[in-house]
Amino acid sequence: MGLISENVIPGNHGKVFTTNAKNKEELEHIKKLILEVDGVKDVVIEDDVYPKEFIVYTSSLVSVIDVENAVKRTGLHAIPKSLFAL
Repeated sequence: MGLISENVIPGNHGKVFTTNAKNKEELEHIKKLILEVDGVKDVVIEDDVYPKEFIVYTSSLVSVIDVENAVKRTGLHAIPKSLFAL
C-alpha cells in the first residue's frame, strides 16, 4: 500500500468513502464522529447516490484507519473508494 491509499491527504480534493448507512440520521452521526478525528476539517455527505458516500477533507495527514474506526463506533462501516476507476 502507499501514502495516498492509506491516508487522507490535506487539500481541496478530499477522500471519498462509501458506507452502509441507510438514512440521514445515521449519516449525520457518522459526520459528527469523523469531525472529532484530529486533522479532519469537513465531511460532506453525498446521500443522492447508492451506496451512500461521504467525502472527508483534512488539514493534516489523517489515516484511513482512523476514519474507519470513527465510523465503526456507530456499528456501520466506511470503505475508501479507489483512486482510479478499474
